[in-house]
Amino acid sequence: MAAEPTLAPPPAFRLPRWAAPAAFTLVLVLAYLLLRGSGTLPHDDDAPPFTAITEMREWVDAHKNDSPLFLYFVNYVRLFIGGLFVLLQTSLHGLGWAGLIGVMGALGWLAGGWRIGVLAMASLAACGVLGVWTLTVDTLALVGASVLLSLAIGLPLGVWAGRSPRLRRALGPVLDFMQIMPTFAYLAPMVLFFQIGAPAGVAATMIYSIPPAIRITALAIEQVSPTAVEASASLGATPRQTLTKVYLPLARSTMGLAINQTIMMALSMVVIANLINSPGLGSDIIKGLSRENVGLMLPAGLAIVLIGIALDRTTMAASRQRFRPSRVPYAVVAGLAGIGLTFVLPAEWPWVLRTAQPVNEAVRWAERSWFEVTDAIKEAVSLYLLNPLEGVLTSAPWWLVAVALLALAWRIGGVRPAVTVAVCVAAIVLLALWEHSMVTLAMVIVAVAATLAVGVSLGILAARSARFSALQRPLLDAAQTLPAFVYLLPALALFGATRFTAIFASVIYAVPPVVRLVEEGIRNVPPTVVEAALSAGSTPRQLLWKVQLPMARKAILLAANQGIVMTLAMVVLGALVGGGALGYDVVSGFSQRTDFGMGFAAGVAIVLLGIMLDRITQGADRRPPPLRRKSL
Repeated sequence: MAAEPTLAPPPAFRLPRWAAPAAFTLVLVLAYLLLRGSGTLPHDDDAPPFTAITEMREWVDAHKNDSPLFLYFVNYVRLFIGGLFVLLQTSLHGLGWAGLIGVMGALGWLAGGWRIGVLAMASLAACGVLGVWTLTVDTLALVGASVLLSLAIGLPLGVWAGRSPRLRRALGPVLDFMQIMPTFAYLAPMVLFFQIGAPAGVAATMIYSIPPAIRITALAIEQVSPTAVEASASLGATPRQTLTKVYLPLARSTMGLAINQTIMMALSMVVIANLINSPGLGSDIIKGLSRENVGLMLPAGLAIVLIGIALDRTTMAASRQRFRPSRVPYAVVAGLAGIGLTFVLPAEWPWVLRTAQPVNEAVRWAERSWFEVTDAIKEAVSLYLLNPLEGVLTSAPWWLVAVALLALAWRIGGVRPAVTVAVCVAAIVLLALWEHSMVTLAMVIVAVAATLAVGVSLGILAARSARFSALQRPLLDAAQTLPAFVYLLPALALFGATRFTAIFASVIYAVPPVVRLVEEGIRNVPPTVVEAALSAGSTPRQLLWKVQLPMARKAILLAANQGIVMTLAMVVLGALVGGGALGYDVVSGFSQRTDFGMGFAAGVAIVLLGIMLDRITQGADRRPPPLRRKSL
């Protein structure tokens, strides 16, 4: 007798993947509605952490002449840095404007030929025409001192890290931390140890610009062909000979990029260093921002752009091209001619183009003509995005916001990012800067959303249209050469001094790298995969959403990460144009001695926000994509 067939048990009911996050979000919303206005941490200018840090600074100031740390180390470092800056400043001013232009042209000619030489000379001469020659020379001296110190430390460390995986792993978290830190955060400790002035500015700029020198040099050494290294060792070369005859020559091009990026980072930092009384072009920019005077800011901003273009093109040409002895005579003639003209031409720059009044008149005309459009955009973003988000973050109980951030970090990145977020949140609470941190976070979220919307859209268009990519590439190149402060100029001219001004400036500052990363990620999708999708009948829209964007996930997440870090840095700079919150606390701490504790704590809080947001996005990059997680 045949056995009766048994019925298979019915499949177990499973909740959809979105059910748990949706339920948790609903609980958070209900908790906020019930507890709104309670458990908040309002800002207090006289909070105990601020007072303690201010007292610590006063103690440090009082013991600088009897503390062994200062007597035998810090003071000597400050004197050395100050001496190096004064030496460069005196030398550059001593060359005279004709001599310095001639030397700059000679260096450009040696690096890349007569075109680069003419570009370098024209860029420097234009700074004189704009009426900021003395400030330009001071800025070059500050950049020169900072870059020399950065390369003296960064290149050897980079070479060592490139040959030592253990050192590379040890330096990784430190460099990550340094690159996450917004530029403002470097100023407070420098003031504490080196006081205000050029030495503190050089030290802050040096520390800010060291990470690319180390990272890119290590990458250059690491990428040297192992076959070439083994061949050198088999021929009996010593480690030192292998380094000088194999590693360094083969890594020359990439190490040139390290020098280039170090110079660009230093150039963007020296302007901010003016907040601690460093000399240079930053003084006119800071004054113009504080007075809403675009005409005062514009010559200094253009001069920084011109210096950046000249230095960028010269260093990149030197790294890409081989040294040509045939260029030496022409370069020597150009340099000597410039120095010779110094003794003939007037010491002061002979002719200056006065632009302040027409520029301010043009700005006032633009404000009157475009007021309805710019005001409508500003009010719409503030009314429908910024104000509601800021209201939720500042009126919710602090622990509820903390729980939401922890859940987001755990859901996106896992346990480690959640632990990092917990530590950052706890530190912000202990620093008594919760409310201002939430205001800054609201500005960052709005700015990042706009940055990704614009950047991803332009990146997709560039990846799918070679013509569009070619048209926007020069604009992206120019945009990534500009220091961060320059982006405040059009924002201030269009929108005045408001929080939205900081958001607008941060968007145009952060969009270029997002566009590049998204375009590169989509272009790197294997052609065979694209051809297979097209042969299966996919439409262009299906190809984008079902194939290209999922396979470019890592590049898009990296773009989001870079957008967050750059936006945070720029939103903080927006304190100078009405941004407020943590950025204003930092500026106030440097300008008023009694607020130093608040400024220092705000700098730390900015770093904590940056680390928190960076770890969340990096955690998303490390997790497997949804399809892969479903199959595991």
